[in-house]
Amino acid sequence: MNDLSKYTSLRVGGPAKKIVHVSTEAEIITAIQESEGSPILIMGGGTNVLIADSGFDGTVIHISNDSIQSEMDACSGATLTIGAGQDWDQFVKTTIDRGLAGLETLSGIPGTVGAAPIQNIGAYGHEVSEFITRVRTYDREEKQVRTFTNSQCEFSYRSSHFKEHPGRYVILDVAFQIRQGVMSDPITYVELSKKLGIQPGEKASVAEVRSTVLELRASKGMLIGEDPDSWSAGSFFTNPIISQQAADSLPNAAPKWPLNDGRVKISAAWLIENSGIHKGDAIGGARISTKHVLALTNSGSATASDIAALAKKARDQVKEKFGITLIAEVNLIGVEI
Repeated sequence: MNDLSKYTSLRVGGPAKKIVHVSTEAEIITAIQESEGSPILIMGGGTNVLIADSGFDGTVIHISNDSIQSEMDACSGATLTIGAGQDWDQFVKTTIDRGLAGLETLSGIPGTVGAAPIQNIGAYGHEVSEFITRVRTYDREEKQVRTFTNSQCEFSYRSSHFKEHPGRYVILDVAFQIRQGVMSDPITYVELSKKLGIQPGEKASVAEVRSTVLELRASKGMLIGEDPDSWSAGSFFTNPIISQQAADSLPNAAPKWPLNDGRVKISAAWLIENSGIHKGDAIGGARISTKHVLALTNSGSATASDIAALAKKARDQVKEKFGITLIAEVNLIGVEI
């Protein structure tokens, strides 16, 4: 039985018709070509997906290519080309061990390097798009390898060209430009600067920033471990981006971050907490994390349906209370909320 719960951080999901494990670029392309004509699901770390209890009636291609190529330059720093199957946090740790700076605030984000540009992952004031120079993909429509420059990736908040064209592009590897250094960029995220004991805008050592970010993520249940309260897919919803007028109608206590285009980003966690949803609320085996309301967790016996029902309840209560519709950051496979 190809039970997909074994491959996801939520530990739910029914059987796949077929699972193919691939660890090289050639194997990835061959597996895709041989599976065309039936549904295909590309999986890496399985940390940002909710798969239906009925499973997936097609081929799951599980990618684990984790090659690392590097070019060092005394002036420009390092150009690193990383295989899509490389664990993201292990990659971040490797950059710090090599005396490189920039990715430390993105420590602890679960998943693989290949998923990073699709979602344009970010945390504590930085997004991965700041460091990507190009992304190599297999274009399933054109049936050829295609390379995207940073601008062609069309990065935006938790989105990209790849996310806007679901299923078309399979990430093969990602190239990053990262500077040499032992000090971070200025820390602009207030929660992080406070935890570091510095003022916003000041710097800290990259090693200290990494350890502090990991500590903060652990306190919010955002580090996957053996504790069921961490069996989640990270933040289930993205922070909504709304008009200035809509933002002004919210209570002053609502965290608001003005954007350059005149719109405002709002805290999804604040909206959920103030809609009547509480940490520890449960439906079946699904539970709102006791550490952070944005994490929906599997307490040990959850089904995908339980998690979907809990997500729908949170979304509906936010909509009823504030008129804002939360958008799932997690990829929903055969599941609706």
